Amino acid sequence: MNRRPGLSTRLKLTISYAGFLLVAGVLLLAVVWVFLLRYVPEVTFITEPQGSWPRGPEGSWPRGPAPPHVPNRNDLQEAFVPPAAQALAFLLVFGLLGGWILAGRMLAPLTRIADAARMAANGSLSHRIRLEGPNDEFRELADVFDTMLAQLESHVAEQERFAANASHELRTPLAISKTLLDVARNDPEQDHGELIERLRRVNARAIDLTEALLLLSRGDRGSFTREPVDLSLMAEQAAETLLPLAEQRQITLEVTGEQTQTVGSAALLLRMVTNLIQNAIVHNFPTGGTVTVHTQSQYDASVLWVENTGHRVPSELVPTLTEPFQRGTQRIRTDEHAGVGLGLAIVHSIVRAHDGTLDLVPRPTGGLLVTIRLPHVPQVPFPNRSH
Repeated sequence: MNRRPGLSTRLKLTISYAGFLLVAGVLLLAVVWVFLLRYVPEVTFITEPQGSWPRGPEGSWPRGPAPPHVPNRNDLQEAFVPPAAQALAFLLVFGLLGGWILAGRMLAPLTRIADAARMAANGSLSHRIRLEGPNDEFRELADVFDTMLAQLESHVAEQERFAANASHELRTPLAISKTLLDVARNDPEQDHGELIERLRRVNARAIDLTEALLLLSRGDRGSFTREPVDLSLMAEQAAETLLPLAEQRQITLEVTGEQTQTVGSAALLLRMVTNLIQNAIVHNFPTGGTVTVHTQSQYDASVLWVENTGHRVPSELVPTLTEPFQRGTQRIRTDEHAGVGLGLAIVHSIVRAHDGTLDLVPRPTGGLLVTIRLPHVPQVPFPNRSH
C-alpha cells in the first residue's frame, strides 16, 4: 500500500517531550511574572529622611554616601529576560536530546515485535520475542504475539501433515486402480467380474475419503445454518443405523439419557455422533464388547457421552487420536469398517465449529470415554419421535 511519507513515531514522541518541557518552562516563567514581577513598580520613589543626606546645590549629593538603589520593574526585566531565554533554549535542546533517547528506549520492544512480525511474514514461524521486564503493555503485547506465532506454527505444521497424509491416502486407491487395470490389460483372460468388484471397492473407498475431506473442510469453516437440535434424537438415529454392525460384531449397543437440546447443523451433529459410535464399535473387543451412549442437559452445557470397552489405550496416544489419518496404535486397516482415518478428526472439527469441547479419557479397564460438551439452549418442543 502506497502511503505518503510522515514522521516516525520516535521523532513524534521526541518533539512531544521537548514541546511539553518547553511549555512547562514557559508556564513557570509566566507564574514568576504574574505572581512576582507585576507587583514591582515601574518607577522607584525614594523618600528622603529629614537630615539624612545634606544636599548640595540644585539638589545634588555633594558629600556623603548616596541613598541605596532600589531596582524597578525595568531593571528586573533587563536582568531576568536574557537568562530566562537561555534557560528556555537549554530546555528545548535538552528536551529534544533526552526525548530522543527516552523514546528510543520506550519503543525498543516495538522494534523487537516488528522484527518478529517481519520474520513471520517471510515464513519463519519458529522465532519468539520472549520480552523481558515488568508486566506492562509492551510485555503483554509481546506475549500475545508469541502465543499467536506458536498457534500459527502448530496450525501450519498440522496442515502440512494433513496435506501429506491426504495426498498419500488419495494416491493409494489411484495406484491400486492403475495396477488392476494394467494387470487386466496384460492378461485378457482374467476374470472381469472379480476385477470390476475390486475396482468398485477401491473406488468406493476413494469416494468415502473425498467426502470425509470435504466434510472436514466444511466443519472447519463453520459455514452452516444453525437450528435447534436434540442430541438424544441424533444418538438414537445413529445407533439405529449402526445396529447391524454392532450385531455383526456381537457388540451390545445401549442409548440412554434425556432430551438434550443444542443449536447447530443437524446433519453435521448426526455425522459427529455416527462417527463416535462407529469408532466405539470398531475399536472394541472382537466380540462381546459394549458401547454406551448417554445424553444429559446441564445448566451450562448439553453433554454427550460415548463409552466403549476394548483394549487399553496408552495415555500418550490420546492427544493424537483427533489428528487426521490416525487409527489407534497403527495406520493399517483391519477390515472394511476401519474407516479412512478421519473419524475423530471430523468429530473434533464439528465440535469446534459448534463452539464445544471434546475430551478423550482412557478407561482403566480398557476402551475410551468420549465427552462432548456443546452450548445449551432452553428447551423447545421437538417433533414426536418415531421409534
